[in-house]
Amino acid sequence: MKVVVSTSRPRLLVLGLDSVSPWVLFERFLPQMPRVRELLRRSSYGTLRSVDPPITVPAWAVMFSGVDPGTLGLYGFRHRRPGSYFDQYVPSSATILQPRVWDLLSREGRRVCVIGMPPGYPPPRINGVYVSDFLTPDAATDYVSPASLRPELERVTGGYPFDVLFRADDRERVGRELIEMTRRHFAAARHLWSKEQWDLFAMHEIGPDRINHAFWKFFDPAHPRFEENATLRGLAEGYYAMLDEEIGRLLDLVPHDVQVMFASDHGSQAMQGCFCINEWLISRGYLTLKGPRPPPGTPLEKATVDWPKTWAWGAGGYYARIFLNVKGREPDGALEPSQVPEFSARLSRELQGVRRPDGRPLGSEIKVPSQIYREVNGDAPDLMAYFGQAAWRSAGTLGHGSLFLEENDTGPDDAVHSFDGMYLVVDPPGGRAGLGASHDMIDVAPTLLSFFGLPVPPNVQGRAIPAFV
Repeated sequence: MKVVVSTSRPRLLVLGLDSVSPWVLFERFLPQMPRVRELLRRSSYGTLRSVDPPITVPAWAVMFSGVDPGTLGLYGFRHRRPGSYFDQYVPSSATILQPRVWDLLSREGRRVCVIGMPPGYPPPRINGVYVSDFLTPDAATDYVSPASLRPELERVTGGYPFDVLFRADDRERVGRELIEMTRRHFAAARHLWSKEQWDLFAMHEIGPDRINHAFWKFFDPAHPRFEENATLRGLAEGYYAMLDEEIGRLLDLVPHDVQVMFASDHGSQAMQGCFCINEWLISRGYLTLKGPRPPPGTPLEKATVDWPKTWAWGAGGYYARIFLNVKGREPDGALEPSQVPEFSARLSRELQGVRRPDGRPLGSEIKVPSQIYREVNGDAPDLMAYFGQAAWRSAGTLGHGSLFLEENDTGPDDAVHSFDGMYLVVDPPGGRAGLGASHDMIDVAPTLLSFFGLPVPPNVQGRAIPAFV
């Protein structure tokens, strides 16, 4: 039973479930989630539209800052350093130059606790507690701020895990480790929640993303490579049943006067296959190699590229990051700066004409950062290419002898990201329960600031959602 503790100012609990689509939470696993079923009956819920690109980094940062990825300078998990071909870095908490909701609350003296929101390593200093995210190095000990809390968290959790190796053949091991990891994360959350009356308590859980990647073809009959496997399907269902139980245990500690919100950064969908972006560039004469064709699965950085004869190359992932080899910018640039606009347009037209092995259009959508973001900061790709509404992954490796692969070129993987994340607001203002309108992720931050009665900074690009203020 909940204990009601009345406070004079608004309080909010946000549960961030990584990669959870409306279908996953509101349909497929709802039979395994009785607590979520009960919450749905008194919640406003629906689709939370993700960002370009729909990737954990930058999506959570957009959600809590209210500015787009270009303004944040975040374009995914890896960024190419200027003046290099393959020197990459992973964004950290220091990469974020725009304040997020908890930063603004901290400045007003509000108490905040943030668990695992990426990018969150090293944990930034806020007016409260910050536990860093799944990108934390395995051997790191500086994962919580203030640092004095680390022994306490280690004792409560039996060791705080950040992630598991999920692209692996041993799916049963993956499932067991994900269940254990998520249980420990929620143990930490319950412990920290009980320490004081937080104004904002925001928790991120990476486990659903990993389950979706490792198990999608075992629980979705519409997957192109669906496999009937009761054990692995049961592990996925068991994970979501455990997640429901842990959500319930946390919410049982939450007074009725605390507003509760669920959100995801993007959705997931069945991976249709991979489009080999660099093989395609080679076939068009835009990327030239020296010597014989490398063996299958060779990363581009391990091949011998004839850079003076190369105009473009690509990186794999949930979308293709395409870089142009421009004179005066890259070490061995081949493309004159004056040629960039025309060549970019040509690349876009030709990619849009690509057809799948079955003859149907691949559905390539090409975006130029300067045209979709208010600002372009940091190290953006020159072009961003999605294939088949992001259902086809971009493969950057070489030597496959084909433009298409059925499986991921970087390890076992059944799912890719989608643009449709989800939201759920428990006991919404005005009692407007039921399936609600679709909302944009960039509007979450100004909505939360309005909820707390704080002014929305002029640089914020999103707008408060009236139904939730």
